[in-house]
Amino acid sequence: MLVYHGTTLEIQQPKIVTSEIGRDFGFAFYTTDIKEQAERWAVRRAKILSRNSGEREQAVVNIYEWSESNTLKEKIFKEASLDWLDMVVQCRSNVNYTHGYDIVIGKIANDNVGETVSYVVQGIMRKEDAVERLKFEKINNQIAFCTEASLAELAFVESYIVEV
Repeated sequence: MLVYHGTTLEIQQPKIVTSEIGRDFGFAFYTTDIKEQAERWAVRRAKILSRNSGEREQAVVNIYEWSESNTLKEKIFKEASLDWLDMVVQCRSNVNYTHGYDIVIGKIANDNVGETVSYVVQGIMRKEDAVERLKFEKINNQIAFCTEASLAELAFVESYIVEV
């Protein structure tokens, strides 16, 4: 299976990112199986870095072949559910939370979804109401490689530049 990672660099050797707190499934190397989504991630990242540095950054999509071994511990969320929301809330609000999975596959809490998640974190909205609200959102997929063992299943194929 091909997976995509959008950023500003070619990444032949993926690494788990531990510098970005508040990610949906915790510290991981995040990919998607949706090429267009990775392109949007790359363009967004390039624009943010360009604005901060004053220099023009390239938007790069890295492509990997994922050889699923079936020996790793995976958690798959087919839709936004209470179980999914619990993990996202834990990972976004508790830096020390570890879920124990090598790979987590599920929906991405984009800006609209993120607002709903933040209401839950702040205690403004019940989880049940949040999940009901999220049923109406178009939510994209993400695949988080959370351990070194999971990264070993990724083989770099190529990268390409996206126009910003």
